[in-house]
Amino acid sequence: MLEATQRQSRSTMRWWVAGLMWAAIAINYIDRTVLSAAAPRIQSEFHLDAIQMGIVLSAFFWSYALLQLPAGLLADRFGQKKVLGLAVLWWSLATALTGMASGLRSLVGLRIALGVGEAGAYPSNAGIATRWFPRRERATVAGIFDSGSKLGGAIALPLIAWMLAAFDWKMTFALTGALGLVWFVAWQLSFTDSPVDHPRVNAAELAHIESDKVAASAAPARPQWRRLFAHRNIWAMCIGFFMINYNSYFFITWLPTYLMKERGLSVLQMGWVASLPLLLSIAVEIFAGWASDRVFASGKLSLTATRKLFLVIGLVMASSIGLAAFAHSAWLAVLLLCIAKSGTTVAASQVWALPGDVAPSNAVSMVAGLQNTVSNLGGVIGPIVTGAIVGATGSFVPALVFSSVLIGIAIVNYLFLLGKVEPIQFSDPAQETRIHEQADARA
Repeated sequence: MLEATQRQSRSTMRWWVAGLMWAAIAINYIDRTVLSAAAPRIQSEFHLDAIQMGIVLSAFFWSYALLQLPAGLLADRFGQKKVLGLAVLWWSLATALTGMASGLRSLVGLRIALGVGEAGAYPSNAGIATRWFPRRERATVAGIFDSGSKLGGAIALPLIAWMLAAFDWKMTFALTGALGLVWFVAWQLSFTDSPVDHPRVNAAELAHIESDKVAASAAPARPQWRRLFAHRNIWAMCIGFFMINYNSYFFITWLPTYLMKERGLSVLQMGWVASLPLLLSIAVEIFAGWASDRVFASGKLSLTATRKLFLVIGLVMASSIGLAAFAHSAWLAVLLLCIAKSGTTVAASQVWALPGDVAPSNAVSMVAGLQNTVSNLGGVIGPIVTGAIVGATGSFVPALVFSSVLIGIAIVNYLFLLGKVEPIQFSDPAQETRIHEQADARA
C-alpha cells in the first residue's frame, strides 16, 4: 500500500530535465544547419568559390569531432550543469556572431567556434541521463534527447528558409542564436547536477531514480581515457556507432542529390520528401527507447540481451538502404529509406544508453564523448566516400549497397564483440602500486 501511495505521489521533474535535454539537441541541430540554408547568399555576397564554401561548411566538424572527448572529461569533472550550460551559451553566441562575419576567415573561425560549443551537448546529456534516470528508463530518455537532432534537422531548412525570406541572412543567424540564450536561462533556473539537490524532486521520485543503480565503491577512480581501450565493450561501442553514423549522414548530405538526380524528383518534391525519413524517425526512436525499457523492466531479458535485441532490430531495418538502390519506383525507394533511417534511430536509442550502462558513474560523459568522437569520423568520411563512389561509377547503387554492407558489419560487431553490458571496474593506479608494494614487502 505504501509503495502504491509513493508511486501515485511521485514527482516528475526528471521528465522536465529530459525535455531540456531534447531542446538542447534540437537547438544544436538548428544552429549547425543555418549556414547550409544561407550558403548561396553568403557565397554570393563574399564572392566565395565552391572550394572556399566547402571549407566553410566543413569547418564546424574540425572542432566538433576533436573535442567530444575533452568535453566529456570536463562534464564529468565540473558537472553537466556548468558544461552543458556554457556549451549552449558559447555556441549560441557563435551562431549570432556569424551574422557579423566579413569574409572567409571570419566565417571559418566562427564555424570552428560553433563546433567547440556543440561538442559539449551529447557527452553532457549521456551523463545527465545516468544521474537523473534509473537504468530501466535510460533508453527512453536517450531516444527522447537524440530525437531532437531529427526534429532540428527536419524543421531547420523550411524554418530558416522562411526567415531568410522575411529577413536577411545576418538577422537569421541572430534570431537562431537567441534560441539558445532562452534555453540557457531556463537551464540555470531549473536544473541541478544531482536530483538529490533539486527542490522539486520528492522522496518518491528520488527513490525511483536510485532504485536500480549499480552499487559502486565509495570512491571509484576516474579512469584515464586511454585505459578505456583495454575493454572490448568500448571498442564495440565505437565501431558500431561509426557504422551507424556513416549511414545516418547520408540522409543530411547526399539524400537531396540522390532524390533529384537518381529518382527524378523536382526541387519542391525533394524538399518535402527529404524530410520524411527524419520526421518519421522521431516517433520511432522514442518508441524504441520506451519499448526496450519495458522489455528490460519486465525481467524477461537481461540488460545485455535487451540492448543487443534492439540494436540488431534497428540495424536490420537500417540495411534497407541497400534495397532502396534497386527499387523500381521513387516512392518505393523513399519508403525503404524511411525504414532505413528509422532503423538507425532504433539503434541510436540503445547507443546513447550504453555509456551509462558500462561506464563508471564518474566517467559516463567521458565514455560518451569517446564514442561520439569515433562516430563523427563516420560522419566526416561517409559523405566523402559516397561522393567518390558516385563519381567513379556514375550511380548511387554501389554507394547504397556499400552502406548496407557496413550495417552488416555493425550487426556482427554488436552481436559478438559487445560483451556483457555492465559497468567497467577501473582501479586506482596509485592504489594498485601500494598493493604491489605491500605484497613485495610481505614476500
